[in-house]
Amino acid sequence: MYRNLKQNYPYYKVREISSLREHIDSLAEIYEDRPAYKFKEHGEVKSVSYRAFKGDVDAFGTGLLDMGLNGKHIAVIGDNSYRWIVSFVSVLLSSGVVVPIDKELSTEEIQYILSFSDCEAVIYSAGAVEKKIKEIAPNLPNITHYICMTESADKDDNHYRLDDIAKRGRELLDGGDRRYLELKHDIKALKELLFTSGTTGRSKAVMLSEECLVFNINNSYKLMTVTDTALSVLPYHHAYESTCGILAMMLKGITICINESLRSVLPNFKLYKPTEVLLVPLFVEKVYRGIWDKAEETGKADTLRKLIKFSNSLLKMGVDLRKPLFRSVTSVFGGRLKAIVCGGAPIKPSIAEFFDSIGIPLITGYGITECGPLISINRPNYHRYDSVGLLMPGMEIKIDNPNENGEGEICVKGPNVFMGYYKNEEATKQAIRDGWFHTGDIGKYDGEFIYITGRLKNIIILKNGKNVYPEEIEEKLSEMCDYIGELVVRAMKDDNDDEKLLGVEIYPDYERAKQLGIEDVEGSIKKVISEYNEKAASYKVIKKVVFRTEEFEKTTTKKIKRKYNDN
Repeated sequence: MYRNLKQNYPYYKVREISSLREHIDSLAEIYEDRPAYKFKEHGEVKSVSYRAFKGDVDAFGTGLLDMGLNGKHIAVIGDNSYRWIVSFVSVLLSSGVVVPIDKELSTEEIQYILSFSDCEAVIYSAGAVEKKIKEIAPNLPNITHYICMTESADKDDNHYRLDDIAKRGRELLDGGDRRYLELKHDIKALKELLFTSGTTGRSKAVMLSEECLVFNINNSYKLMTVTDTALSVLPYHHAYESTCGILAMMLKGITICINESLRSVLPNFKLYKPTEVLLVPLFVEKVYRGIWDKAEETGKADTLRKLIKFSNSLLKMGVDLRKPLFRSVTSVFGGRLKAIVCGGAPIKPSIAEFFDSIGIPLITGYGITECGPLISINRPNYHRYDSVGLLMPGMEIKIDNPNENGEGEICVKGPNVFMGYYKNEEATKQAIRDGWFHTGDIGKYDGEFIYITGRLKNIIILKNGKNVYPEEIEEKLSEMCDYIGELVVRAMKDDNDDEKLLGVEIYPDYERAKQLGIEDVEGSIKKVISEYNEKAASYKVIKKVVFRTEEFEKTTTKKIKRKYNDN
């Protein structure tokens, strides 16, 4: 039963691996013909077993090695697909370095990453991505091999098809070629280059070792567990999905169902009937709002609230009737969903409590690209939703320079801490000091749970010397008003362009306000801010409000690009 207990409980038992090669080999041996992946191809659902997946990886990896690409930096960019995963894992098992790239980046940004990361080959999907690659190819003299994931790709002296390379690799394997299978390399050496989606400035290249990835795979499931089927939704270039949603999920032998587009998410819930899914808060919040909107439209909102209250009372007595009570609500997820693993950004505790109340607990946590990505997880049966969970086994934590409330910069140690920033010694020295990785996040640690207050670079220092964490105020205002679409709290100048004061810039959710029957949206939001100000500490009072007519500019991972405080 997924409920918050009063005390922690023993770690789940995990079959640990020592290398990625052992990981893939053991999966084929243990799970054999169990489906590893399911995905749509030519309108039909195709299934690939764990044994077949290993065969595909080894064939493509052998083909790459035979082409002279072993030990090279190889980029993978494209739509979520089975071929993307085969490409990614094949390079991971080689002596080379894999460089996942966000397909939503501009051609200029993709060109920069391919050049800066010293890639000599790029594996890409057809369509829009292929068009971008062809556009920048003349400016990429270091790229010797262009490999398209689709069968219809062009072929010439430096353009290849993935399937042709895999076919050649399979022929070599059948002939006894074991070069790829028997590769040996240092587990502490560079294995993956991940580019951060920084909200300011040019992204940095995070160097991750195989040891980092193996640590994440082994230790994540000591704190949580999964069952049998996962829907894979998030972009594969991101560490959250590629490490946790692909590599780690496979350790438990579950079937990973590949979601092809955002429009397909809800239909695929019903098609694949997953037991687990990894999502980001933005998507979870949309689902949450959709559930309540439908309940309001059908006149069942009050009934749903009463059922939640009744169910929670029964749970306190040890009686769990959530499955039958909320079947009509949870059916949108296919009827078998046991947990939503939610990360990438903070989520409102009230939303997490709601999903827990209807029988689909949110497994929230804290991760950062530089840790490949996991740092902490809220356990299924031991959690505090106002926290980001318990520290991963094998890691250390300290709070640097804490204030009177125990809040300071979160610093961690562990085998999953990155090797440094590629070609950026100065940034590496700033991030890793005396063996501790300084995350840039401000928070506190109570000996069990980690709490995040905000980002170090976002702190607003007022004239009276007080420090304000904008994220804290943003979260409170969002909780108070669900038709505040987007907001950023920052220092602003007063109307005389003189004194610096605390302000908020807001993009209202006009559609949501209309649904709620609110006509004077800006006036209503100002009333909410006045209510907040009445209870806030004097130095946290919002003194200026600016409304936007357009959404904030965002990164490709949908984080707002903060325009820093007025001088």
